[in-house]
This record gives sequence, C-alpha cells and structure tokens, in this order.
Amino acid sequence: MKKNDITELEITDVTLEGSGVGRHEGIAVFVPFTAVGDRISCRIVKVCRSYCFGIIEKLISPSPYRTDRGCAAYGKCGGCTFRHISYEEEARLKQHAVREMFTRIGGFDPASYTEEDIIGADMTDRCRNKAQYPVAVHPDGTAYCGFFAQRSHRVIECADCLLQPQIFSDIAQACIAHINRYRIPVYDEVTGKGIVRHIYIRQGYHTGEIMLCIVAARRFDMEALAAELAALFPRIRSFILNINSDRTNVIMGEKCITVRGSSFIEDIMCGRRIRLSPLSFYQVNTAQAERLYAKAQEYAEPAGKDILDLYCGAGTIGLSMEGFARLTGAEIVPQAVENAHFNAQANNIANAEFFCADAGETAKRLADEGRLPDVIITDPPRKGCDEQTIDAMVQMHPERIVMVSCDPSTAARDCRRLADRGYTLQKLCTVDLYPGTKHVETVCLLGRST
Repeated sequence: MKKNDITELEITDVTLEGSGVGRHEGIAVFVPFTAVGDRISCRIVKVCRSYCFGIIEKLISPSPYRTDRGCAAYGKCGGCTFRHISYEEEARLKQHAVREMFTRIGGFDPASYTEEDIIGADMTDRCRNKAQYPVAVHPDGTAYCGFFAQRSHRVIECADCLLQPQIFSDIAQACIAHINRYRIPVYDEVTGKGIVRHIYIRQGYHTGEIMLCIVAARRFDMEALAAELAALFPRIRSFILNINSDRTNVIMGEKCITVRGSSFIEDIMCGRRIRLSPLSFYQVNTAQAERLYAKAQEYAEPAGKDILDLYCGAGTIGLSMEGFARLTGAEIVPQAVENAHFNAQANNIANAEFFCADAGETAKRLADEGRLPDVIITDPPRKGCDEQTIDAMVQMHPERIVMVSCDPSTAARDCRRLADRGYTLQKLCTVDLYPGTKHVETVCLLGRST
C-alpha cells in the first residue's frame, strides 16, 4: 500500500488510543474515530513497514455502537477519544485493552488471576473536579482558552467542555474577558514573552469549594481579577497565582502566591475531610475515585495491619482505609505532605505519619531499618515505579502489595517485575475515572508467593 490509496475496511478492534483496527491483505490499518463493526472507505495517510495509518474517506455502514455524545470540539482537541461510541462499548474496550496489556506486556495468563468486571462511571459528563485551560491569542490579538490539540501545543478554543462542570467554563470565560479588557499579555511559548499561561480550576466535589489558580510566567497584579471573580462566583474560596517562568511544557511552577482567600480548599473523600493545595495530587473524578479506593481497601484488608503508602499525595488512599494499626506515607511534593498531615489530624487519625521524600528512597530507608509493613500501597505517576522502589518493596516482604495505576501498560510492567521477584498477581480490576478519554485506572492485588 502507499500514501493516498483508498481501500475498503471493516473495523474489528479499537485500541486504547482510540484508533480502530482494520486489515487490508493482512496488514493492520489504524483509523481514528471508528468503531468495531464500521465498514469504511479509508484513505491511507502513512505507511510503515508492517502497518498503516488511515482516515475515514466515507462511512459505508455504521457500527451499532456508534452514537453522538455531543461536544463541538470533539475530534479537534486532544481530550476525548470515545465520544462517537456508546459508553457501554467504551467500557468494554477499556477492559479489553487492560487485559491485552497484562498479557502482552506483563506476560500474565488471564486464567492465572481473577479479573473483575470494570467499574464504569454512572456520570459520564460534568464529572471532573479539575480543569487546566491553556491560554492563547487569536490573530486579531484577543485572548482565548481551550485545550491542546492531540500531540501538539496548538490551542483549540472550547467554550464549554462537557467533561467539566458548567461553572468551570463560566469562570474561565470570565477570566478571558478580564484578560482582554485589561490587555494582560498572554504567554508565547515560542518567544518566551508574555504573562498568562494557564487557567487552573479545582473544585471540592462534595463541598463545592472552588480554587482558581492563574499560572503565569512572572508575577503580575492579580488583585483586580480576584476581586471581580469573587463577586461573580462566591464559591471561589481560594485565588492563587502560580509562577512558572521556565521554557517548559510542564504546566505548574513550584511557587504559589495566595492572592485572596485561603491557600487551600477542602473536600470530603470516602467520608474523610481532605485539604487540597494547588500542587496536591487529587483524583479528578471524585465519585469514581471513591469506588477505586474502596476496591483498594478490599484488596488491602487493612484491619490491624501496618501499611506503607508510597506516592501518597495528600494521603487520600491510606487515610480512606479503616482499622489499620499504623500508616506511613511518602510523597515528594512538600505541599501535599503538609496536606496529608492536616488530613490525618482533621480526621483524628493519630497512627499516621508522612515523609516528604522520594518514594523509592523512603522504601529503601525503611527496609534498611527493618521496618516490615504488612501491606504496601503504591499509586505511582504515569511512568510507574522505578527499579529502586520495586527492589525496596520486595526487600520488605509485605504480605500484600496493592498497586493503583493510571497507566495499565506500566502497571503490567511493574506487576511482572514484582512477579519475577516472588509475588503473584491475584486480582485485577479496571476502574474508569475518565469517561470519553483514552485513560483508565487499574487496581492490582499481588500476594507474596515465596
């Protein structure tokens, strides 16, 4: 096959990245925005040695799973992947993709462990508690905000993202109106000039408290914006200026300045009172996170146990558990550790301590000191656990390891590394915190086998 060839395909599978898979004379062709059962006329746009990429030229006959879940920006911004299919089919695809990764990357036989049914979302729109809107400039010089197009830093304007609460869109548009009215310069990634980079909004799902954080390349007078929005949106309890002067694609800088109100907001997670600062990690879908944490607690069986919580963030997973004898958490973000200490005190949990340190270094130090937890809980970033962390966990010989992960491919890899060191994958549960998107969470239970 060659570029611009047109061929007829039947889509027989869909990847977690959202591309349908069809075959032409045995060659796999990946086509975005298709569904299992679609018959399409496909234009080839890229040819590789053993596979091709294509786009839909014509939809000959649609899949029974096709539907329109709305959103004018779908297919343009890089946020959603599955809004063209039913949510039931999306959930099935996600569970299938996770199983495939644990087979292909982890080398696990599906018959060797218990795979539980995916925990799907009851609410697929307006379900997020955080949004980060990049700010850009139209050719006429006016500012706007939206989301990055897939695999680029081109900002697609989006007046109302259906994944976010309506009030987030209202606040973001009020910020843009203020930026345009007072001609506050927007940051340019190419030149490094300008001020405003992102509008970051976070909400307590149960409390309704809102934090507004403006990410800027340098300090500017945010008082007028804070005063204006405080009058328009009384639920905003915290106005923060975050300084990120680096030429980087990392959104947040390390310096946070409280402009008005509090330096944090509060929420309720699994019945626990939680304090959140701008840099604290917090699952973006609270309702689904509570189900995720309940599954982690079921796997951990924490009653009377000594628990080590690595990559603990604000302590939400460990502190959500009932009846543990002792909880030790490790997290590298200082603000998150401060929040974790407060969260323990606010919920009258005296048998918990938290360290501001790298997870792997903390695990190694505790192992060297002879601290042997009964259960280790780990919720690493997308890149997964480093080798030091894996080695230290194994050195501590816990009865159980409960691995929560936002990337099933690195979870499969890390479970294999643990399996090669004497642990058995016993249970796997997929939990969908991100309806419409390619992202999904997994919870794994590993038991000591040697």
